[in-house]
Amino acid sequence: MLNRIEKLSLLSEMIAFAKTDELISFKYSFLLSVSQQLNISRSDFEYLIENPIVYKNLESYSERIVQFYRLVLLMNLDNKRLQKDDNLVFNYGLRMGLSHDCTNKVLYLMDGFPNNMVPSDVLIDIFKVQYN
Repeated sequence: MLNRIEKLSLLSEMIAFAKTDELISFKYSFLLSVSQQLNISRSDFEYLIENPIVYKNLESYSERIVQFYRLVLLMNLDNKRLQKDDNLVFNYGLRMGLSHDCTNKVLYLMDGFPNNMVPSDVLIDIFKVQYN
């Protein structure tokens, strides 16, 4: 279970990622729904948009995979996949302690799925291989 600081950190990280392509207004509703899933109030969410907090790495490997998947989903919301987005998501994955090979494989396989959206079961299988 994530604590409040971890939740705020995750959300802040996603907001920062959304701001990189200056389309935060387009991705706002997705980010708001993530904040609701994390039980973060709308006022706290709004505060994070203007006041990011320092990233805190998650202890749980499965939570890191879930966060990586959220970033992949966020990256694909506008259907404009850019190399810089791939690089950012890849670097976020590495910073979270995820496998270099697994993050590369997810980004590579995205092209084979509709809307570049890797199904969650495929994503889990990719990371299971590394974990075993």
